[in-house]
Amino acid sequence: MSASSPTAIAVQPATLADIPTIITLAEATWEPTYRFILSKEQIDYMYRVIYTPASLHRQMTDDQHSFLLLLVEGHPAGYASFSPLPAEEAVYKLHKIYVLPSHQGQGLGQRLVEAVEHAVRAAGGQTLELNVNRYNPAVSFYERLGFQRYREDDIPIGPYWMNDFILRKELV
Repeated sequence: MSASSPTAIAVQPATLADIPTIITLAEATWEPTYRFILSKEQIDYMYRVIYTPASLHRQMTDDQHSFLLLLVEGHPAGYASFSPLPAEEAVYKLHKIYVLPSHQGQGLGQRLVEAVEHAVRAAGGQTLELNVNRYNPAVSFYERLGFQRYREDDIPIGPYWMNDFILRKELV
């Protein structure tokens, strides 16, 4: 491929067999994403709760989270997960979206969000909701993509708290 050729980018559904890949991506993205927002102890605690093989398996099966893998030139570069919100009809929640630090700033996060929006629409969803830490610079990224602040929430995670904005985007 020449330097002027476009990069091959694909987004595909992840399966249980992709759990090790998701963990590898999480290991590379989790700490750099939160190091300026949360304490090391909170980062480590949350990672241990969310990213064990058993936890990811439960998210994919019991919790009905759909995971998408972002591939660049055939190599995993990011992931996202989403699911319907049981309490609200046609509302889906974007639980996770991460792109390798080496691949950020190339429009790949936007590609992942667009893939989630497409999948949610195809499933009958009309609204996409997400939580983002109030101090996370990604707030402006989501707002540029059309998400709006819906409310604030303080969520206990073990002995810690997540101080989040809840953002929503209408997909109709």
